[in-house]
Amino acid sequence: MAKKGEGSVKHLKIEPQIKIQNIVVSSDLNASIDLFSLSKNVREVDYEPEQFPGAIFRIKEPKAVIILFKNGKLICTGASSTKNIRIVLEKAAKVISKYVLD
Repeated sequence: MAKKGEGSVKHLKIEPQIKIQNIVVSSDLNASIDLFSLSKNVREVDYEPEQFPGAIFRIKEPKAVIILFKNGKLICTGASSTKNIRIVLEKAAKVISKYVLD
């Protein structure tokens, strides 16, 4: 004789709660960037080419980080919506445009 609970399968209805916390975007500006000058003139940009070939641009609002490479490629991470990504990239473009080499 089976004990109570043995042989029976309990079906649970699982409804996961989804929250987007981090979107990663890659892009190409199709222009070279003077990362050294950018980092010297923009407080939010850190650039240590001996340790890593990209400059790290920290955007405070909306919060996100952009990794910029000399060849114009970039990676944006940390934004929680496509709307915030657009805002972050527009803010960054205004700053970066002053340091384009091409």
